[in-house]
Amino acid sequence: MKAMILAAGIGSRLQPLTEETPKALIPVGGVPMLEHIILKIKAAGFDYIVINIHHLSEQIIDFLSSKKNFGVTIEFSDERDYLLETGGGIKQASRLLSGNEPFLVHNVDMFTDVDLTAMYNSHINSNALATLLVSNRRSSRQLLFNGEGRLCGWRNRQTGEVKSHFPQFDPSKYLEYAFGGVHVISPEIFRLMEEWTGRFSIINFYLSICPKHQIRFYTEDNIQLIDAGKPRGLEEAERWLSTIKQ
Repeated sequence: MKAMILAAGIGSRLQPLTEETPKALIPVGGVPMLEHIILKIKAAGFDYIVINIHHLSEQIIDFLSSKKNFGVTIEFSDERDYLLETGGGIKQASRLLSGNEPFLVHNVDMFTDVDLTAMYNSHINSNALATLLVSNRRSSRQLLFNGEGRLCGWRNRQTGEVKSHFPQFDPSKYLEYAFGGVHVISPEIFRLMEEWTGRFSIINFYLSICPKHQIRFYTEDNIQLIDAGKPRGLEEAERWLSTIKQ
């Protein structure tokens, strides 16, 4: 089973911590973020992991080498010359992720207790092109889904900006969820990405294709979902992990 960890970000929200250490290696509970995510993915049965790299990438390569890749196959998608953002990063890794089975994508700074196996199987049993992990957590940016769980739009509650490719779109009529930085994607998606080049957001890509292709949400009751890519979230993830270990 294939997975990708998005780990190329500069980590500007965590500066000055990330000035000399890549975000992926910032410790949470004494363990680098990247190690937490790899072990979670491995425990769910994923044994082939692609990691995109950019900022202070040699530290990530050396770290994984010292850990013997945690006993799984790891390939690197090299973005050292140009950071491609989420969508561009996934497309860049297409040669490593293409095949006959869906693959998992996991942000390196997202901490969650989601059952990855259940989420993966839910995607397989659906007709969706992509399945996005979401929660009811507070966020200024919300994805908008219809009653059948299909992505239809996006809203920024702070600015009032709304994005949708559906005609006469009324955001008040849709379910709002915050994206959790974890998705399961069918490899057919790469065919739809052919005209998208360079740096682009995966959410903007999803919004552009969702009128014709099913992008659905997945969530679980009382799910824990923490963005550790910012100082407050990093502290929250530390506290959460401490309760798990007790």
